Amino acid sequence: MPNAAQTETTDVVLIGAGIMSATLGALLRQLQPDWSITVFERLDAAAAESSDPWNNAGTGHSALCELNYSPQKPDGSVDIGKAVDINERFQVSRQFWAYAVENGILGDPSRFINPIPHVSFVHGAADVEYLRKRYEALSRHPLFAGMEYIDSPDEFARRLPLMARGRDFSDPIALNWTDGGTDINFGSLTKELLAHIGATGGEIAFGNEVRNLSKQRDGSWKVTVRNTRTGRRRTLVSKFVFVGAGGGALPLLQKSGIKEIGGFAGFPVSGQFLRCTNPELVGKHEAKVYGKAAVGAPPMSVPHLDTRIINGKLGLLFGPYAGWTPKFLKDGSNADLFKSIKPGNLAPMLGVGVTELGLVKYLVTELMKSQAGRVYTMEEFIPRAEGRDWELITAGQRVQTIRRKGAGGVLELGTAVITAQDGSIAGLLGASPGASTCVTAMLDVLERCFPTEYASWTPKLKEMVPSLGIKLSENQALFGEVWDWTGKALQLTGSGAHAVLPAGA
Repeated sequence: MPNAAQTETTDVVLIGAGIMSATLGALLRQLQPDWSITVFERLDAAAAESSDPWNNAGTGHSALCELNYSPQKPDGSVDIGKAVDINERFQVSRQFWAYAVENGILGDPSRFINPIPHVSFVHGAADVEYLRKRYEALSRHPLFAGMEYIDSPDEFARRLPLMARGRDFSDPIALNWTDGGTDINFGSLTKELLAHIGATGGEIAFGNEVRNLSKQRDGSWKVTVRNTRTGRRRTLVSKFVFVGAGGGALPLLQKSGIKEIGGFAGFPVSGQFLRCTNPELVGKHEAKVYGKAAVGAPPMSVPHLDTRIINGKLGLLFGPYAGWTPKFLKDGSNADLFKSIKPGNLAPMLGVGVTELGLVKYLVTELMKSQAGRVYTMEEFIPRAEGRDWELITAGQRVQTIRRKGAGGVLELGTAVITAQDGSIAGLLGASPGASTCVTAMLDVLERCFPTEYASWTPKLKEMVPSLGIKLSENQALFGEVWDWTGKALQLTGSGAHAVLPAGA
């Protein structure tokens, strides 16, 4: 039997070695370098769940191409409010990453971010008209300047040859095309941020699972940890705890007993993609192309043909195809969902089961698909797709947030920051846009959990994020300045900005 270790103390405990914990730790290291930071990760590597580059689309969600962020209203007009908000948040991430590169926190930016066109694609007269209205609404906005509207088959074929081959252009098509998009390897980004935390005195403990969180009388937290290899237990007392454990965040926040987590539940959905194994096809497509979800399908099902740049090499994914498992993590337990059901969240979960029939139908349909069925779905994007060129991979597990609403509940797309009233603990629930807006989310954690210190941190925060507290959509001059600065610092502009190896190299 392993002996219980002596109780240790630390200023900050970060649970989960993903992009959220890494971002918060890197921010705190700049703001309060004298604070001790301890990171616990149950797996043996950083970014091994949702932050892994093959476990997410790496889009750098900025609402340039994701049509679910710009829905059509009943009167036919297009609502761009959510698109503008998400783009604003992504600009905050770009600024912090640029600062981190210039100050040696991050290395060569091409290891984690590269320019790639972001494209919205539709076909059929009604959707073409919608996309034209979307373009008219967004292209007049400063954050979306440079967007193009394309409905010419010849231009479509020139820019997207893989999608054009064999296409029947009697069915009208349209694109919203933006050259200013990015592909992001959140796995590489996470590892570099964690390496910085470790190099500046923080402890990064892999193979260590947090088993319990209990509040102490003085407001601190006792954190019980078990080494997954040796069984040895550690006990730490920390002034502040952040639960950035992805799908594992909900169970840990429930164990903490904070009242703010009451009424929250989670619904796990597995993501699957077809990954191209034919280098010739990979080389014929260099863009992130997003379509529209099928009628009645949930927003998480938006199909996309996605160029990835991972370790300097081009890759190509199509999906998502949904699977289902009760696990909250890809490397989780089949009991995760059932253990998360509590008296306080049972009603919201049952309510969602009644109201989200579209999600239920979508999941049943997806689970019944064969490889031939998956390829048939892909033919909307690649008319001459052949199954032998693609392999099925399982991406990260996503836990969609269920929040209490009235007597029932609602399934939410997005992320939710949960903080205790006294600011001693916080956690993040939800999925997309998630990682792309990680800096905004963690700044929210800092402001809510450290209100006294936040005021004194503001000058340093403005050094890292010059637009802090300012809406770039309302200050075009400042947006131009930070866009040019971040583009130069992150090597997203000019020649040589997009140096990748061909697939299979």
